[in-house]
Amino acid sequence: MHEKRVETGSGPLHSAAWMPGTPPTARRAPIVLFHDSLGSVALWRDFPGRLAQATGRQVVAYDRLGFGQSAPSRAQLERGFIAGETAHFDAVRTAWNIDAFIAFGHSVGGGMAVECAAAFGTDCVGLITESAQAFVEDRTIKGIEDARIAFADESQMQRLARYHGDKAPWVVSAWIDTWLAPAFRDWSLAQTLPHVHCPVLAIHGDHDAYGSARHPETIVSLSRGEPRRLALLAGCGHVPHREQADVVLAMVQEFVGSIAA
Repeated sequence: MHEKRVETGSGPLHSAAWMPGTPPTARRAPIVLFHDSLGSVALWRDFPGRLAQATGRQVVAYDRLGFGQSAPSRAQLERGFIAGETAHFDAVRTAWNIDAFIAFGHSVGGGMAVECAAAFGTDCVGLITESAQAFVEDRTIKGIEDARIAFADESQMQRLARYHGDKAPWVVSAWIDTWLAPAFRDWSLAQTLPHVHCPVLAIHGDHDAYGSARHPETIVSLSRGEPRRLALLAGCGHVPHREQADVVLAMVQEFVGSIAA
């Protein structure tokens, strides 16, 4: 793993890259990971390295502003924060000299991957969403309300602080308070998805506490690239890359294997 600080106007971001064991003879589009609402580079654990080995592509991940080892953020997230992540992603692209890319986003990171796929047009040669929310569903709200109760237990915050340090309370608030805000209730990706023209793989667990199968169905039906595939994993919750890692790696390997760039 190689690490790099990415300078932005809001503060530096922590990023890292993993290379496959045998470098490809030609430069291929790397896979860029977008983490979830409580995530970080470290919380991907061994998945980026395994993904690089399985696909033969470089894998890049970064901590969003306020998360992990990136600079803290004191601002409350605004309604447009998911679409707004395209600016920081562009800084990551520049730092790692990325032209064409494959966007892979987990949970809210899936929404950010969708926004980046739409914003950067033909540079995005593939989109993978995992447990992504495409709108705010009653199940989403229920899952987050349950999480708010769970985080009243101080031990839960202490566990999160292992990855985010003293930023952990902000991280929790940025997730829970933002998604439960009345102003966020009608947020969706419906206007963005028709601008996605690359191949799409939408992965979702049928036991996901934060969203039903309507989310990947929406992603697949409204995006415009070909091919578009929905993979609904039986007996799987919100973190398929951890709960069914081998299955996810095999799916992604097959999907990116058909991408020439």
